[in-house]
Amino acid sequence: MTTTASPEAGERTARTDRPGAQAPRAPRFGRLRRIGLPYLLLLPALLLELLVHLVPMATGIAVSFKELTQFYLRDWINSPWAALENYRVALDFDAPVGQALLSSFATTCLFTALSVALCWVLGVSAAIFLQESFRGRGILRTLFLVPYALPVYAAVITWSFMFQRDNGLINHVLHDQLGLADTPPFWLIGENSFVALLVVSVWKGWPFAFLIVTAGLQNIPRDLYEAAALDGAGIPQQIRRITLPSLRPVNQVLVLVLFLWTFNDFNTPFVLFGNAAPESANLISLHIYQSSFQTWNFGLGSAMSVLLLLFLLAVTSAYLLFTSRGRQAGDA
Repeated sequence: MTTTASPEAGERTARTDRPGAQAPRAPRFGRLRRIGLPYLLLLPALLLELLVHLVPMATGIAVSFKELTQFYLRDWINSPWAALENYRVALDFDAPVGQALLSSFATTCLFTALSVALCWVLGVSAAIFLQESFRGRGILRTLFLVPYALPVYAAVITWSFMFQRDNGLINHVLHDQLGLADTPPFWLIGENSFVALLVVSVWKGWPFAFLIVTAGLQNIPRDLYEAAALDGAGIPQQIRRITLPSLRPVNQVLVLVLFLWTFNDFNTPFVLFGNAAPESANLISLHIYQSSFQTWNFGLGSAMSVLLLLFLLAVTSAYLLFTSRGRQAGDA
């Protein structure tokens, strides 16, 4: 039994088989589906981001323009409109509220600078030291990462016990064993509280710097060190001429992340000192918490939070602009 093809089918086959002939276009709906699929897959993450971060941020900005105190908590939406009054009170450095905020801001800047610098120095030094292979290197790497792996609350609570004046490990070693102090010092109150907070922050922060720098060192070719050694360059010269310049992109991101984490750190001072930190260790995050949840002035606390957000955005933008210009100048 034979069949004959219709003229229309033969004409379609001829058009398709001709050299340079194009296949029939896919339907418009199919193209839109392929284009929109990535956005559809990102939609759950976008909704969660909106729910977790953007909505509370927008709510906090709105509250900063209201006179929201304990008298209006039941109906906070209808609380009186304060306009810029909360910002005026926070930035009035001649008044007690503004002076306390400025003092807390200065303490936080000093604390952040010292903590980031020490974390970076310890992390880079440890990563360079463990770059060469030797027996026990894996054990040391594991031990160095223990502070980063521990839960923050468990680690800080342990440090709070170690800093106890009468039965803490720190005073037992410094006073009882080494005799470096005439009397056991107070670490969680007074001026020494700043040192205690700095020690805890560096202890739990430098392993992150160590981890990031260790990963960055893997991208440096070993041939550069071998060539430098043949040319007579010692280890200090190799670090200064090869290691640090090669780690510049990694260090730029690392310093920025450490700065943001440290400046915004709330868990460490709150767990270490409780609701009321000593004046020498009163970081701005804890100060804003006290201004909001102890005085019940949520409008003023929200205004302080918005000012902190604007400061961090300004510093981050300036830092990224500065580093990008330096990178472009280096590439040129």
